[in-house]
Amino acid sequence: MENNNLDEKVTNSNDKCNDISENNKENPDFMTGVRATAIKILNRFERSDSYLEKLIDKAIKDSKFNEMDTALLTEIVYGVIRWKAKLDYVLVGFYFGDYLKCLNVVKNAMRIALYQIMFLDRIPLYAAVNESVEYVKRIQGEKTAGIVNAVLRNIARNIDNIRYPEREEDLVYHLAVMYSYPRWIVKRWLDYFGETNAEKMLFTSNRKPYITLRVNTFKTTTEIVVSELKKLNVPFFISPYYPNSLVIRKPRLNISSLPLFTDGLVTIQDTSATLAALLANPQPGQLIYDMCAAPGGKSFVLAEIMKNTGKVVAIDKYNSKLRFIEEGAKRLGLENIEIRSGDATNLIFEVPGDIVFLDVPCSGLGTIAKNPDIKWKREREDIYKLAEIQKTILKNATKNVKVGGAIVYSTCTTEPEENEENIEWFLKNFPNFKLDPAENYISDKLCENGFLKTLPFKHYIDGAFAARLIRIE
Repeated sequence: MENNNLDEKVTNSNDKCNDISENNKENPDFMTGVRATAIKILNRFERSDSYLEKLIDKAIKDSKFNEMDTALLTEIVYGVIRWKAKLDYVLVGFYFGDYLKCLNVVKNAMRIALYQIMFLDRIPLYAAVNESVEYVKRIQGEKTAGIVNAVLRNIARNIDNIRYPEREEDLVYHLAVMYSYPRWIVKRWLDYFGETNAEKMLFTSNRKPYITLRVNTFKTTTEIVVSELKKLNVPFFISPYYPNSLVIRKPRLNISSLPLFTDGLVTIQDTSATLAALLANPQPGQLIYDMCAAPGGKSFVLAEIMKNTGKVVAIDKYNSKLRFIEEGAKRLGLENIEIRSGDATNLIFEVPGDIVFLDVPCSGLGTIAKNPDIKWKREREDIYKLAEIQKTILKNATKNVKVGGAIVYSTCTTEPEENEENIEWFLKNFPNFKLDPAENYISDKLCENGFLKTLPFKHYIDGAFAARLIRIE
């Protein structure tokens, strides 16, 4: 990348970013501060398969951060992951040497400082830069810290003059940098959605997400929850797609601490996930197998609609995840959920179910707004590997549903190999099933060709897909 000769090494001692904070030098708690913790989280993220959310939650639990510090930590970590490709593009152009060969700790220190410079207007320049410089100094020494200091100051002075890849020269590269995505995702979405909608998809999937609360109608009413939120001065609006979903306009609100949540009157669930469960059309007294249930959100919808009658058998392959279903069901007051461990690819029940719900493992590309780490953890090949697993789960589900019953196939991705193409394969190979059009149960604004299909740029909720398949013989 060219940086237009902006890589001068400035030594002006009057520059407010030139000197490392003396306060930080004397502060023994500096290495456990918000920005230092952000660097540590990003380091762990890059060398492990851990989910970003879990790393942040653990760091917050282990710290003494107040609400403001917690919000800043979350903002910085998610922001860096969300905009990593764009941040790295800028740093490559300004770094004195080969930025890509830097240690991760140095890269992440620069990334968090640059994120604050580029995206957080209320953070003073010295605050954004100094702690990263000090962190690098303590880990790598004075020389490297000096380089980091000079690079960040140089970028800050010339932020409005940075040249990005030209759209006309290389559209994929331009979009990959400007919206911060791997090139393979950009190319795939350009091919699938077309240029205009692909760019909308890149933009909306990079937005800071709102939190959606689903009202537990088994315990309360939407009117009561609305009244409580108003008393708490929590900004919200009612989802246009489901009247019992309330979208909170304050992204960093600590929902889990509210009595509404702890008392089980609401649960956190994107509207797209609720809609997939509604497509199942559960009835009181039915037997339902939720084959890939953890953390339990869709099981809870099914059990709630059944008014605590019948049975929802919530199954997951990993025993460690079953406690989330158990804890959630207890909090929500749902007693018709039975929890089991098992593998959806081969588990067979003696009694076939009225409904077999398959929220299959998928690439998750419809949830990038909430989970920006997916962009960097997924590879192109994962989609094809997952599609084969999904077919195996679908095939096995045919053995667990009764004649006249339904299989509901659900994903939180937008990719056709995992969605429409899997259903096309299924109907071709299992002629004793037919598609039950989603329009029979859900607004046609959310449906396409008989499927539930939501897109972030069109519906402003997570991207999701679901199909209802009736066993006719």
